[in-house]
Amino acid sequence: MRHILAVAVVVLASGCAADGVDRYDGDGLVPGQTTRAEVEKAMGVPAEQRAGPAGETVLWYPRLPYGRVSYAARIGKDDKLIAVEQRLTKEYLSKLKPDVSRESDVRDLLGPPSRVDRFPRQKGNTWTYHAQGVQPQIIVTEFSEDGILRKAFMIDDPESRLPGRN
Repeated sequence: MRHILAVAVVVLASGCAADGVDRYDGDGLVPGQTTRAEVEKAMGVPAEQRAGPAGETVLWYPRLPYGRVSYAARIGKDDKLIAVEQRLTKEYLSKLKPDVSRESDVRDLLGPPSRVDRFPRQKGNTWTYHAQGVQPQIIVTEFSEDGILRKAFMIDDPESRLPGRN
């Protein structure tokens, strides 16, 4: 029985690769040439779609466990790919401005969070993103009840530590 299951998994996996659905990071897609339909064929159905600047559409593809990478496929008004960008990085986090950025700004920059926690007594909420740097990390964004970003930071994921390592 195990042998049959193993063969079935290999067949299914090779079928996906043949269809081009294995390009989770957009590898092989050509900016300025690849259409939105081709992006979706290669990368799959986006987890979320948002309006971007200058008439762009941003398709969000969180990947890996907990979306430790989150690709933003930017599509222009002409229905052509502009770029595919991994957004869960220190570079993008540094673009957020506490006391200025809003929830919509964070969503536009980092995409859909892995988790949202509401804190009624503190009158705010926290969005958590699981990121992958040198080691697994967590990006935390804290908002006041008016939707303004109050804190944004990245820490090493304490749940990813190996036994015997500090």
